Amino acid sequence: MKKVRGNYVKLATEIPDISTHDQAAELPALPARVTVHSGFHSQFLRNDRDISVYVPPGYDEQPDRRFPVLYMHDGQNLFDPRTSFIPGRTWRVAENADAAIEAGEVEPLIVVGIANTGEHRLAEYTPVRDRKIGGGETDIYGRLITEELIPFIRANYRTLEGPEHTGLGGSSLGGLVTLYLGLKFSEMFGQLAVLSPSVWWSQKNIISYVNEAKPVRRPRIWMDIGDAEGLPAIADADLLEMRLRARGWRPNIDLHYERIAGGKHDEASWAERVRPMLRFLFPSARWTKPQF
Repeated sequence: MKKVRGNYVKLATEIPDISTHDQAAELPALPARVTVHSGFHSQFLRNDRDISVYVPPGYDEQPDRRFPVLYMHDGQNLFDPRTSFIPGRTWRVAENADAAIEAGEVEPLIVVGIANTGEHRLAEYTPVRDRKIGGGETDIYGRLITEELIPFIRANYRTLEGPEHTGLGGSSLGGLVTLYLGLKFSEMFGQLAVLSPSVWWSQKNIISYVNEAKPVRRPRIWMDIGDAEGLPAIADADLLEMRLRARGWRPNIDLHYERIAGGKHDEASWAERVRPMLRFLFPSARWTKPQF
């Protein structure tokens, strides 16, 4: 629930805001090969945030090799059990990526987690302002990613450049902002991970945006919804998938849409989707036919 001008408004299936200060010291530390850059400063937004960077197995042993990059929202929930919304329960991105890479399913890649800033998460993750709830600062947040964070990552890590090597991902409002920014900056992002998207935001404005968007190129999109997330959320995701197909996305070629059996709107469920999502968006040369 969020208090808006004296009233409380339920944010549909949206997960609550997350604070970097809610940590459980007794929980395990970061997985191997994840580095946290604390207090990343932006000239565009009022709050600094932590940036977590996972590098794949063999990164240090291959000094001449460059890697694709997946940028992900809600970075607190991806790697560190001490900072996740529910302490101890993360997306297990490092563990899932390691397993997929070592199995030869996914090309080795870098994953960058962008921490949200708690009370400002809703504003940064919503493309348009809702009359009752507020929000609508995604365009500014997008400048942080495209003009400040990506240059920082490229300067400090060995990355491959170009949309074919650069992805963006998130869940819930993070899925909403991923699709919006991915279409707006299609010349930069060629892979989008849209998990449990909050299509409901501002009278489903994202549907109109998909109808009207003119991306330079169609990014490859993984989209899903859990069948335990509620009938309205499922219907919204079905509608979004239908509009993407109407705009030219091709099922299982550049669009994978799946209703996840038993899938819920939480970190444990999204963790189970990481590995198949990576297989679809960043398949290795040996992985010729996606399997789900």
